[in-house]
Amino acid sequence: MGMPPEDRLGLHLKRAEQAVMTAKAAALSGSDLTVPQYAALAVLAENPGISGAALARACLVTPQAMAALLKNLQEIGLIERSPHPWHQRMLETRLTPDGQAAVRIAEAQAVAFERRLAAEFTAAEQDTLRALLARCVQVAGREA
Repeated sequence: MGMPPEDRLGLHLKRAEQAVMTAKAAALSGSDLTVPQYAALAVLAENPGISGAALARACLVTPQAMAALLKNLQEIGLIERSPHPWHQRMLETRLTPDGQAAVRIAEAQAVAFERRLAAEFTAAEQDTLRALLARCVQVAGREA
């Protein structure tokens, strides 16, 4: 019938996710960016002009959450948005010079954290962990 908490893989995944996000937020504290802001700016740095909907998919958030995040980033001067030259209803999003500087600082901090995390595992363990997490995603996708 029931399942003890220590046997629930989903609970262990959630704990790991929360611990990683808390540590990443601490690592980013010197950049004045939140983890979601950093994620959006990092994707924008690699994909200038991306639409808000595509950015939401890349950052694994809802379009509504991304719209609020983009509004905030625009208000603080880290991004600019303009109509697409051919699709006037679509807004292109690009980093401002301040946004480029902010993502450079945050990227260095995020990469330092990711390297500390990776250093706790051998290369084979990292590969295994990635494969196991990918399998979790596949199973969750089938069950949804």
